[in-house]
Amino acid sequence: MKNIIFDLSDMHLHGTAFFQFLKLRKRFFVDDLGWDIPHDARVEMDQYDNPSAHYSLVIRDGRVIGGARAMPTTAVWGPHSYMLRDAARGMLADIPGDVMDADLATPQIWEITRFVVDDALCAAERSRCLTLILDGLVRIAQQRGGVELMSLSPLPMVRALRQLGYPAKRVGQPHVDTGDGRRYAVISMPAKRLPGMTARERVKSWTQGALPFEHRSPDRPLIAAE
Repeated sequence: MKNIIFDLSDMHLHGTAFFQFLKLRKRFFVDDLGWDIPHDARVEMDQYDNPSAHYSLVIRDGRVIGGARAMPTTAVWGPHSYMLRDAARGMLADIPGDVMDADLATPQIWEITRFVVDDALCAAERSRCLTLILDGLVRIAQQRGGVELMSLSPLPMVRALRQLGYPAKRVGQPHVDTGDGRRYAVISMPAKRLPGMTARERVKSWTQGALPFEHRSPDRPLIAAE
């Protein structure tokens, strides 16, 4: 597995990786979870896939097996800012306006969205893929002055991130998504990993104790975030 990071200006350097990520998103968020978001028969792509967005993807044998989107909370593209701010402004029907306490806009805080890992991976592979995605997101933010990452995610993500060495915490009130019935909340973590935990120890912690973020069925865990 390897991690790649890019934005729309240099995505061509990575072949079809961006398009593959959009296909993976469509498979999970639309086909499996039934979200009512912009898509066609092949891909899911929304208003936040714009020049303000950055991407951290993981590739194995030429195929995208996971990824996420990152955006500074200062982002503006037409009438839109970043997802949680637009929700607080009442612009997104599926996300409550009170999901976040403050109307944040600072280059130090970055929002993470469309976080997904291929559910065909085994537990150890998911751990490695997730860690690579997060490491890429941290690099993206740090290179641009970011010190904190936040995401509207399923509640078990807090424990999963902590067991991988990322000091995550819940900062918003939980809500139940009317589309998929899962409980979400805003989760925050510093743009860094705590020292002292080897890759082998992170995999062992994940496979022996961590909860998967959410399940579609007992044997097919799905890691996903708004």
